[in-house]
Amino acid sequence: MDRVSNALEQPTPTTDAVNDYDTFAEAYAAATEDSLVNAHYERPATLALVGDVAGRRILDAGCGAGPLSAALRDRGAVVTGIDASAGMLALARRRLGDDADLHVADLRDPLPFPDAAFDDVVASLVLHYLEDWGPTLAELRRVLKSGGRLIASVDHPFVAYTFGDPRPDYFATTPYSFEWPGPDGKPVPMTFWRKSLQGMIDAFAAAGFRLSVVGEPRPDPAVRERFPDDFERLATTPCFLFFVVEARG
Repeated sequence: MDRVSNALEQPTPTTDAVNDYDTFAEAYAAATEDSLVNAHYERPATLALVGDVAGRRILDAGCGAGPLSAALRDRGAVVTGIDASAGMLALARRRLGDDADLHVADLRDPLPFPDAAFDDVVASLVLHYLEDWGPTLAELRRVLKSGGRLIASVDHPFVAYTFGDPRPDYFATTPYSFEWPGPDGKPVPMTFWRKSLQGMIDAFAAAGFRLSVVGEPRPDPAVRERFPDDFERLATTPCFLFFVVEARG
């Protein structure tokens, strides 16, 4: 699920926030629809890593309001979307149509799909919601065919580490939060879990994936003039980390 446009605000450590997207799904989807961070950085970078998807069966894990699912479908993919938020899925169905293959599913739970059901899984800004990646990655590996790919983007580990005061143990899995604007203007705290780069790589390997790509792309230069201040900040500050990992046979 996408990050709202103020992704470079300083996070604060917390364990109290409850991530309830249903309470502000409309406002959140609107804020991320054409933001620099989402529409002109994270989504294009993800699509570039996915590449040619014509005819491929793709699971959009944490699809939110469905902008990435729509882009993948436009490129010829056969897309299934899942999200834990019924409110976000209602927006995705409005975007994608009544015949869209969408399911309410929490990535912490077993997935409602048979083994090897998909050629690729896309997990856009979703894994960092999970303290323990193990069960989720095991399920994603199960539903992927042998040789299939998981394309994932997450908060860069430096987002929470360098901005935190005091700084956490870099090698520990630690929580942090951002406050996002709610529908009534009141801030809504959202909790994430930061892992070290080595911790992420180890988690992929333990679940049966082989690392193919680690990327730190930058925003699309074509929008520099639209977002002059934020563009320079985002182009020079770590924000997201991108992975392509392949399901081992």
